[in-house]
Amino acid sequence: MGKWRYGVILDAGSSGTRVHIYRWLNSDKARAKASDDQLHALPVLETDKKWTKKIHPGISTFGKSPNEVGPDHLEELLTHALKHVPLEDVPNTPLFLLATAGMRLLPSSERNAVLRQVCDFTRKTTKFQLPDCDLHIQVIPGETEGLYGWIAANYLLGGFDTPEEHDHGKGHHTYGFLDMGGASAQIAFAPNATESEKHANDLTLVRMRTIGGDAMEHRVFVTTWLDFGVNRARERYVEALLEASPGELELPDPCLPSGIKVTKHGKPVGSDTHGEHGKEPMLIGTGRFTECVHQTYPLLRKEEKCVDEPCLINGQHVPAIDFDVNHFVGVSEYWHTTHQIFEKGYKDKAYDFATYQKRVQEFCSKSWADIERGVKKEKWGHKVDEKTALEVCFKASWIINMLHDGIGVPRIGLEKLPPSTNTTKTVIRSAKKKGFLDPFQAVNKINDIEVSWTLGKMVLYAASEIPPPASSKDVLAVGFGSNLPGIPADFQRPGGSYLPYHGKDDDDDLFSENPRRIPSFLVLVLILFVVGFLLCGRDRRKAAGHKILHMFGRGGGRHSNLRRRRGFAGKLFGLGSTPSYERVLESGEGADDFELGSIDSSSDNENSDSSEGSRIGRTSGWATPQIKAGLADPTTPNFFENGRDVVAQGSVLGLGLGPNAIERGGLMARTDSRERLSGGRRSRTGSPSRLRSAMTSLKEISD
Repeated sequence: MGKWRYGVILDAGSSGTRVHIYRWLNSDKARAKASDDQLHALPVLETDKKWTKKIHPGISTFGKSPNEVGPDHLEELLTHALKHVPLEDVPNTPLFLLATAGMRLLPSSERNAVLRQVCDFTRKTTKFQLPDCDLHIQVIPGETEGLYGWIAANYLLGGFDTPEEHDHGKGHHTYGFLDMGGASAQIAFAPNATESEKHANDLTLVRMRTIGGDAMEHRVFVTTWLDFGVNRARERYVEALLEASPGELELPDPCLPSGIKVTKHGKPVGSDTHGEHGKEPMLIGTGRFTECVHQTYPLLRKEEKCVDEPCLINGQHVPAIDFDVNHFVGVSEYWHTTHQIFEKGYKDKAYDFATYQKRVQEFCSKSWADIERGVKKEKWGHKVDEKTALEVCFKASWIINMLHDGIGVPRIGLEKLPPSTNTTKTVIRSAKKKGFLDPFQAVNKINDIEVSWTLGKMVLYAASEIPPPASSKDVLAVGFGSNLPGIPADFQRPGGSYLPYHGKDDDDDLFSENPRRIPSFLVLVLILFVVGFLLCGRDRRKAAGHKILHMFGRGGGRHSNLRRRRGFAGKLFGLGSTPSYERVLESGEGADDFELGSIDSSSDNENSDSSEGSRIGRTSGWATPQIKAGLADPTTPNFFENGRDVVAQGSVLGLGLGPNAIERGGLMARTDSRERLSGGRRSRTGSPSRLRSAMTSLKEISD
């Protein structure tokens, strides 16, 4: 087993499935290289933007045809994963498919059928590690999705590894997490000490393990709101409009730009059509954003009975949020709706309610004709198409309602914020640049790394592979469950286990641990061969060429084409139809023009900080075989790796191929043959023009 461990996660969402690949050092290898600070930090994971791929639609669309989910959906994703995981590591690489809100809405019979087909297809067509389908292929609850997202956000921000640098006051150093997709929304945060004690039974215990083997525990509140994703909220909104005006075929919609007409499913209607032959109602945009915010407020269902106080929305219990210490980051729709439409002018600015509402109000008051022209001119960035522009007014109103009237985030720019305490000036300056000391900040990436709940899942898995210290007596498992001492009955383990490292400690071995990469020793031999071949002279190259062509001629069969073979070989070995004359290397003349250039070795990237594959974690920097039914032999060599490429340097003289290695007799024989071919004259150095020039010079001297 190599020093790198790999993991593959398929995020099966409501609109599509995205494959993520992560890698980290084997725990023994990581511990051997770790400093004292790193021993108290979580494992360092790496990824690369090339390792991620998304396809549409989601696997929930295969509910009626589960047998098609493998060849029509999974095959492309698994093939992509096999391109980037070294072939010899595939059997030791865990694969997870974790489905979210889209699959939660399917009937149980359809959901189970799709999951069975996912497991069967993956096992039949790949050798990825899949020991337990109930653990590796499942629909995860929204609470689990939110918990993984909370882990990912704090992992990237550094809230786990360096708590002293993230002191928000009152002994609090982690960040809250908000996520919104198409069908559901999640919240996860660690309440302040008072609320944690008051609502201890509502918290989830999360236990991880540092590289040194020490346990790291956190207690987090997490909940999910199904039907509160932005697409489901829009569907509920349209249903309310239809119920409020039964029988009407034209319904004014303040959440659409003025002048646009759409069906109840959101598809634009042409000027010459009226729904489905005039029978289906359609929505007519009026472009009144303030009214849109007012009409979407009831979708929060604030009036629902709260059984367990306090509650935020839909009657669901949430401990009181102390915005003095709870600073939230929002991802997915929170980011896209607050930033994407203003990509050119708003991308890097922290969210504040007053500025955002002003910009949305200005955009949504435009006519649809003006918006269409702006989209064509890429006024709001190349990512904003007509569909995005059509939906953004409703989405913005929903985000504003969820954040401020639902969750209770203070309206920055309108409401006065409570002062933060016990926070160093350095941390304030650093965090304010990114907005992370504000009550809410929308993010897509942290230090160029996408904030995805899949990262949180894999951090937990990597931590579970680290063994506890040998001196530990009471060892508690890595995972999460009810906030109870020991290992509660509902405790969920991530699935990893300790794997000792048996590889070589010498990273500079000439032969890379991954056979996908050509060993540097062979590269060196090839270079030396080419140089030696060039130094051996034209006649010997001719002789070698004739032998090779003769060999090819024998094996080529009746239909072999000598002219075609000589097209390349003739150029390489000097066998062209027209004789050419070149300088003969005598007594080392010209030999000094041939030398080996230096070849730099590249880093193995264990602790690099490059944008394509650098590490992530404490320092917050990140760092194909085709899939077929009946997998090919996994021992087939695979030429790819992101590790170290070590190329030894050498010289011609070092291998006895310098000028003195060519016999003088051979040089004279070649010189004589050249003189015979040219009518007794030597090529170039003994050419008539040079002889005449020499004679003229002698005559001038004598005169």
